[in-house]
Amino acid sequence: MRVGVPRETFPSERRVALGPVAMAALKKAKIEVCVEAGAGAAAGFTDAAYQEAGAALMPSRAEVFAAADVLLQVRALGANPDGWQADLALMREKQTVIAMMDPLGAPQPVLEAARRKVEAFALELMPRITRAQAMDVLSSQANLAGYKAVLLAADTLAKIFPMMMTAAGTITPSRIFVVGAGVAGLQAIATARRLGGVVSAYDVRPAVKEQVESLGARFVQLPLTAEEAQDTGGYARKMDEAFYARQADLMADVLAESDVVITTAAIPGQKAPILITRAMVERMAPGSVLVDIAAERGGNCEITQPGETIVHAGVTVMGPLNLPSTLAYHASQLFARNITTFLVHLTKEGQIQADPADEIARETRLTCEGEVVHPRVRELLSLSA
Repeated sequence: MRVGVPRETFPSERRVALGPVAMAALKKAKIEVCVEAGAGAAAGFTDAAYQEAGAALMPSRAEVFAAADVLLQVRALGANPDGWQADLALMREKQTVIAMMDPLGAPQPVLEAARRKVEAFALELMPRITRAQAMDVLSSQANLAGYKAVLLAADTLAKIFPMMMTAAGTITPSRIFVVGAGVAGLQAIATARRLGGVVSAYDVRPAVKEQVESLGARFVQLPLTAEEAQDTGGYARKMDEAFYARQADLMADVLAESDVVITTAAIPGQKAPILITRAMVERMAPGSVLVDIAAERGGNCEITQPGETIVHAGVTVMGPLNLPSTLAYHASQLFARNITTFLVHLTKEGQIQADPADEIARETRLTCEGEVVHPRVRELLSLSA
């Protein structure tokens, strides 16, 4: 079996699906690798490094697609809105593609892939079970997003994070409030604490209180009941508007006394819930900073403009996009470990063999033999059961 790694074409995407170091695992599984020239350059991986690791270097994208049995990409189909059609035109029947594909947010490209009889596996749909932890790209990339969000806030805030005692007097530490204690939120808490800030955090799931406190942060408890706050796959579930309105009312006082707010709440395939209203931002002190990690899904703050930094009532509201890509070297390293572990898991006797009884294969598989097979994607496409 031969794996192909093309250069990413999504705007400003600097990551690559496979770094040179990750090739050792594929070589052990007797899987050959071909890489498009320059595919890893933006992440800091040279063509020479790939060749030294045993990859065949190919000068064009078309040659990679033609030579590969399996394509490994960071973004494909719906996760690459401007480039998926050109890529699909290069694919052939029974070729497999493994990547992030945004199938719940953009299901139509999945249908087109099925019509072309391409076999597609979406990494975002990886079940949150113990066996799949090493394959979970959402978690590995969210970790980096949480880290980078704190650095952005620290760089923008006109205050320092730690308490500092000097001959000129004592500087009090900054107060950071993290909304959402998932992977990104927990990493944001840990990073803000390492920088010396006083950190508080809130999540609709009371069960994460112990994790928040273990990182040295205060868990903000609001008198709200949030049953079924996550689905059976371990991902956040959207709550009703009344819940979010009540949550906003109770959270407003905490925001008003915070120097930095970092929001991380995202629902797979859906618009991010509005947790921070315009009125709540206007209660924050001038000079405060809000970093909205959920900007790619519209944002958790009513003020957020995806991809932009704006100042409203003296508060800087940042809507960064694709934060893991700004840390492309390590983001690619982690992504490569996830995707190679998944590929090896699927590979039996030198070819992809996705066992329907295997939860990992079943939950990530989008297409098979010309049909869309994932139930949630079929529902979104209004296909018969």
